[in-house]
Amino acid sequence: MLLSHSFMKFIQRYLLVLFFWLGQITIFSQNSIENFKVLVNPTEPKMEVVLSNYIQFNSISGNEKEAGEWLKKVCSDKGLHITSMGTRNGNYNFSASLYPLSKQLPNIIFLNHIDVVPSGDIAKWDYPPFSGKITETEIWGRGAFDNKGNAMMQLFALLDIKEKYKDIQLPYNITFLAVSVEETQTEGGAQFVVENYLESLNPAVLIGEGAPGLIGILDETSTKPLFGISVAHKRALWIELELSIKTFGHGSVTPNNYPTKAMNKALHRLLKKKSKVVYNDLNVDFLKQLGYVEKGFKGWILKHPRLFKWVLTPQLRKKEELFALFSNTTTLTGIQSKGETINVIPSTIKATLDCRLLPYESSELFLQKLKKRLNNDNIKVTIKENMPDVIPSDNQTKYYQCIERGLLQSYPDSDVITTLLPNFNDVGIFRLFKVPAYAITPLVLEREYLEHIHNENERIPIDNLNKGKNAYVSIMNEILKKQ
Repeated sequence: MLLSHSFMKFIQRYLLVLFFWLGQITIFSQNSIENFKVLVNPTEPKMEVVLSNYIQFNSISGNEKEAGEWLKKVCSDKGLHITSMGTRNGNYNFSASLYPLSKQLPNIIFLNHIDVVPSGDIAKWDYPPFSGKITETEIWGRGAFDNKGNAMMQLFALLDIKEKYKDIQLPYNITFLAVSVEETQTEGGAQFVVENYLESLNPAVLIGEGAPGLIGILDETSTKPLFGISVAHKRALWIELELSIKTFGHGSVTPNNYPTKAMNKALHRLLKKKSKVVYNDLNVDFLKQLGYVEKGFKGWILKHPRLFKWVLTPQLRKKEELFALFSNTTTLTGIQSKGETINVIPSTIKATLDCRLLPYESSELFLQKLKKRLNNDNIKVTIKENMPDVIPSDNQTKYYQCIERGLLQSYPDSDVITTLLPNFNDVGIFRLFKVPAYAITPLVLEREYLEHIHNENERIPIDNLNKGKNAYVSIMNEILKKQ
């Protein structure tokens, strides 16, 4: 093969990290556990101490109010202007801004979420998951990375900017926006904020949770970070299939045709056919940028993906997580029947499909092809969710360029590329409303820490946390300087 196995492993590792970081993998159940707390002074200026205190709140999705009240007070005590946007669990959101939102200045919004995933088995943690334990080099606990650590970097960067420009009227407002239920993607969080407060927020750009800089992606011996700024997401098309056929009812008499058999045949026809590989401007640009990072002969191939489809397509099909960026996917997620006992043939059967469409792809055309493959006019096809097509955020805007420059200033020996992600998070909600929205976490994370996101022993290095805060400051300064 012209592309080595090791290089394809690099792409696979990179995408797995992106999916993992954006909440695709939830390991633990939703069982609440004891909230371990220690006394920490919330006015202590050190970022790691404030983060430690924040971690001590057991704010699993739907239980954000207590942590949100504390965080809101921290922001208020620091002189930021507060706007409440929901005050109950599952709907606790607020903004903390440099200037009052009523001034209606174009707003640079930094989005984060208060909620965390459950901690799981406490016995597997070296320190209690809600202890906020600070060691000489790390802060431990659920949310240390996702997403309370990111929130602290954003907040302390905003406070640095507030101090730096305290005697200057800036042309922008800058807002720290904390929301609920990101991990479960229910309606009380970012969706509620956008539907009710978008005009008040007046966003010029939104920067939210994305992948961190990754080390050793191209070369496992390298210390050079690679950052990916997400500008787009695939959209969900959720479908329910239903088939009803009158039968004898008793399983001892096998009909020539009955619902479970007919549905199984239709699903087999649908799923056995390979999905078409789609090369669009976004994923082609992704490969080209990887080519410039990789260099050499492999890099040259990647920089000409349409010319070398015959080489790339077989390699893409071997890696499901990579192939998802180049295809409209259909996943069978459930089959249900009304059969109460084994010897009764159900008269109705249902199946659910999670379909994900690339940007610019037509849901109507996709449905036409899906029905044709099912080849059964008796199957009722119901759309349960059809997310509208969303124009990707432009990677040529001054805001994208400022994010890129801020990253390169903070991490001079790094590479920055544009990414497309197959999932949907709160950043995508703002993108749906035509807000320029970019997803990135501007700190470098080693592999040993990646493995603990949404897992036991989640933690963040203090030094990396401070560097991430400084990178946010650089991004903010770049935007203000550009203006």
